[in-house]
Amino acid sequence: MRPPDFAPVPAPIPAPIPEDRLHALVEAMRGQPVLMLVDLVVDRFLSGTPKRISREAPVLILRYAGESLAPGGGANAVANVMALGGLPRPFGLVGEDASGRELLAAFAERGIPTGAILVRPGYGTPTKTRILAGFPTGIKQQVVRLDREQEVVLRGEEVEALRRAIAEAGGARAAILSDYGYGSVVPALLPEIRKAVGQDGAILVDSRFRLGDFAGLDGATPNEEEAETLLGRPLDDLQGSDVGAGRELRERLRARFLLVTRGSRGMSLFTPDGAAHVPVHGTDQVADVTGAGDTVIATFALALAAGGSPREAMLLANYAGGVVVMKMGTSTVSREELHAAITTDPRPRLEMTWVEF
Repeated sequence: MRPPDFAPVPAPIPAPIPEDRLHALVEAMRGQPVLMLVDLVVDRFLSGTPKRISREAPVLILRYAGESLAPGGGANAVANVMALGGLPRPFGLVGEDASGRELLAAFAERGIPTGAILVRPGYGTPTKTRILAGFPTGIKQQVVRLDREQEVVLRGEEVEALRRAIAEAGGARAAILSDYGYGSVVPALLPEIRKAVGQDGAILVDSRFRLGDFAGLDGATPNEEEAETLLGRPLDDLQGSDVGAGRELRERLRARFLLVTRGSRGMSLFTPDGAAHVPVHGTDQVADVTGAGDTVIATFALALAAGGSPREAMLLANYAGGVVVMKMGTSTVSREELHAAITTDPRPRLEMTWVEF
């Protein structure tokens, strides 16, 4: 626990990161390889137009209007790296089922390599189906979500196959672990990932349920709820009275940096030297938060791989997150959209604050 007399030391506000520097980093993301050990998920969207209330039960009847599929879970992080111009190298497992085949096809259409994705007969690829209701000219609202989930324990030969694939993938400056609790992200593969990125590279983790199991990596990107779960107490003010809790969590994870996403309150970054806080980009009236954390970790990792500092990477991730939550469904952000956000909204860049430990 942090000693009761711990208090942050006010520090001079650092000079704003120049806009040109951020634009240069966005361009430097192009072609950066990122190793990605992920839980692969399929997001399905079924949409319909409201007709009436059913006589069978007090439920809405929808007239089928269409459906779509998007890479979900860790697969969405992979898609975001690709959309930003990076070179994702995904490692994981899908089933020999319709969802698995469609996900591999979606990756292939985007130019994402699939050779290191294992296919297991009898395994059901995790699939989240969202039912959306709305009129053609209006915004569609999510009515219900149906999850088909099957946790998996990787077999010894599957772990070895992934280990060989990671070793053969070549070097990278960054790696992402996207753990949604489905079993593909196993600590046994971390030594091989460390070899691939080197001691100067960054291994980042986004874990929904077991962040504490990944202590000792370079960075983590939990949201506030996940951070509170690990700490065992609420975080009301990471920019003020709770800044010491952020420091405590980073130390508990033995991470070089901890990036906490805070929804409409922006983001907070904790390093050994202090904490940086940045306001949210855009409006706090979001359209859809689905997959926003995947966009954040993808952008953060690519910015670090491109030579950015943790503060610069946080700022770019903040811009990307603000863009993606204004889109409906599981979405990605392009370099062009990131450039536009940086140009049109200087507030996050100018209002970033710093607290020294």
